[in-house]
Amino acid sequence: MKLTEWMQKNTYHHSCFWDVEELVRQKNSQKLRIALAFPTLNEEATIGKEVLVAKGEMMDRYPLLDEIAVIDSGSTDRTRQVAEQFGAKTFLASECLPQLGEFRGKGENLWKTLYLMEGDIVLWLDADIKNIHPKFVSGLLGPLIYRPEITFVKAFYERPLTLEGGVRTGGGGRVTEVLVRPLFNLFYPELAGLIQPLSGEYAGRREILEQIPFSIGYGVETGMLIDIYRRGGLKCMAQVDLDQRVHRNQSTVALGRMAFGILQAFFRKIEQEEGRGIQNISEYLPILMRQVKVDGSDYGLNEYSISEKERPPMISIEEYCQKWGRNG
Repeated sequence: MKLTEWMQKNTYHHSCFWDVEELVRQKNSQKLRIALAFPTLNEEATIGKEVLVAKGEMMDRYPLLDEIAVIDSGSTDRTRQVAEQFGAKTFLASECLPQLGEFRGKGENLWKTLYLMEGDIVLWLDADIKNIHPKFVSGLLGPLIYRPEITFVKAFYERPLTLEGGVRTGGGGRVTEVLVRPLFNLFYPELAGLIQPLSGEYAGRREILEQIPFSIGYGVETGMLIDIYRRGGLKCMAQVDLDQRVHRNQSTVALGRMAFGILQAFFRKIEQEEGRGIQNISEYLPILMRQVKVDGSDYGLNEYSISEKERPPMISIEEYCQKWGRNG
């Protein structure tokens, strides 16, 4: 399938799936269970509304979702208490599979979602969305419910960039355009058609998600896309326009650290792929990132240790197979 053909066939607007009652009928006829998870760290300001909207509209009013949970990285605010108050299950990531060691990072939470929740389809939403709407759920689930050959769906949207003087329309997506899209064009040209590969809203079928490794940190979205693409090709992927997402914007300095982690994860994927002729590159990648700091006429460096480790496919974990009756 040519990239332009894929973009025309597998790119949707959320309004294509406006009929939630029909989505529920289709879901029930296929005997699907659907789980929604929020990976969190100190998100008490927004998580309550997100759970309220998702549960009220997509579970209580229309039974499209079967489970809603927060997978938390150890928040020091009231994230878990607020989520519970509005009806979500809450889990502390460090208490899940402790015998396998503990890492902190969004990817760790996503990986453990597969152990903690039982959905045939798993939907993840970032927990800092200020304009949460039922379309974030129905839009992403639509292609998976109506098209059995689709195994993974990514969101895209306009991301207004909040500045001191107000909101600038059309900003955001900076790491995508200066780092990830150029890398995809060089190494995986077909993935260049994904409008926002780093979006934090996506859904997939358990049968594919349990088969792939998960980077524990910033590189989880990039690694996930590459691994799913390797297994099923572009034809098994879709993307959905959710119009607009308003959230907390990160500073350029913070995005630099994100890019550092993404590069670590990306080079690991390259060395894992037979035929690339690139071996053991991750052994030579440093984990120390230095960023310049300026205080008046004083100049120095801030140092950050960023190690983009990777969890193995969940299907290879004995405890997971025993809990959910899977064959590793």
